[in-house]
Amino acid sequence: QVQLVESGGGLVQPGGSLRLSCAASGSFSINVMGWYRQAPGKERELVAAGTRGGSTNYADSVKGRFTLSRDNAKNTVFLQMNSLKPEDTAVYYCNVITWFGTIFWGQGTQVTVSS
Repeated sequence: QVQLVESGGGLVQPGGSLRLSCAASGSFSINVMGWYRQAPGKERELVAAGTRGGSTNYADSVKGRFTLSRDNAKNTVFLQMNSLKPEDTAVYYCNVITWFGTIFWGQGTQVTVSS
């Protein structure tokens, strides 16, 4: 079982920055760590995800603004979000996939971009 603890959400003005963190604990062997988001009335969508080997995938809407990084030794993944836009407002969910293909989700953290 994997437990995920997220932090770093909040309210920020357009053009501002936030950094999300997600720490994983438990008995596991993690391959993929990343973030999804869900805005009101919309489906959950991939923001960014990376494999343990270093391959990273970003949504087109965040390329050049968001950066995913991870500390494999601490099983922690970070999402640095710069140049935030109102359309980035959503609940952000940490996502982890083990080498066995089991998927775990965090509880979600709200990010609101508004003046």
